[in-house]
Amino acid sequence: MAPPRRVCVTGGGGYIASWLVKLLLSRGYAVHATVRDPCDSKNAHLMQLDGAAENLRLFKADVLDSAALAAAVEGCEGVFHVASPVPADKILDPEAKVMVPAVKGTVNILEVCSSMKVQKVVVVSSTSSVHFNPNWPQGKPKDESCWSDRKICVDNELWYCLAKTVAEETAWEYAEKNGLNVVTVCPCVVLGPQLQPVVSTSSELLVYVIKGGPNAMKDMLLHIVDVRDVADALLLVYEKPESSGRYISAPNYITTKAMLELLKKTYPDYNYVNCKSELDHNFPITPISSAKLRNLGWKPRELEETLLDSIEYYRKTGILQDGEGEGHACRLPDIFRFFHASEE
Repeated sequence: MAPPRRVCVTGGGGYIASWLVKLLLSRGYAVHATVRDPCDSKNAHLMQLDGAAENLRLFKADVLDSAALAAAVEGCEGVFHVASPVPADKILDPEAKVMVPAVKGTVNILEVCSSMKVQKVVVVSSTSSVHFNPNWPQGKPKDESCWSDRKICVDNELWYCLAKTVAEETAWEYAEKNGLNVVTVCPCVVLGPQLQPVVSTSSELLVYVIKGGPNAMKDMLLHIVDVRDVADALLLVYEKPESSGRYISAPNYITTKAMLELLKKTYPDYNYVNCKSELDHNFPITPISSAKLRNLGWKPRELEETLLDSIEYYRKTGILQDGEGEGHACRLPDIFRFFHASEE
């Protein structure tokens, strides 16, 4: 019997990467997953996945350590670069906290992939690199040809968006210059059940909505994708030989107010955040198209399934209970601060 196909996943203990590792193992791949500390309890869930004992190896590696990355990538035919900081707190030092890890980290992994003759690299970007384009035709759904404007990101201190935009642009520049086979996937706000114990930054947004955070939210358009569908998309673009370029992964959108109404029908007993009908024209309200990814064969879940599965996970793990501690915190991550309604 032929040996399993071997791939590397960076940031293996994270929200998206954990589901990707699970999917890869279920499809018979041998996986090298990089984590900051293989002995850290927050990565213990990885070795509990089906098939992990036989086909998963954890490598201690930081994206800024090229030698450690090379050790993890050695022997792999493909690489999924998922590792990238998504800070929940206000970013006081954008260069150190997000720009260097996102941009330099991406360059490092691409250089390693070139030297190791990796056949294909899938880079996880974000719709943050798509959203913020004031020159896009009003009313036209944004697609893969749309890029966020760096100046808009800087002027509004959208450091995460800037980091993802620059990192993806840098990845494409590198790929073109060096002949590396790169594909990028741009997910929107990622929700759904977790495999890892630490509450993800995107999940904190939904927890804030359900528990009724202290600040009211604007009625804004929110694009949502299921974490399991992101994993499916990443493997799909990897396995499809015809895949190329960028792929937006943003199948569902809903307004804040409509989402509250949907959730209250099934779970009426939570406090829920107050929502004000206040439109901020500085931030995008135009839908984003995932047609290119769907045409490749991607079949994402319906939004309601994602939201309800998320809440069931939060309920089962006690995240929605009142109390102290990281898992119970009710805060709106700073990257979502534009959802805050102004004080009257």
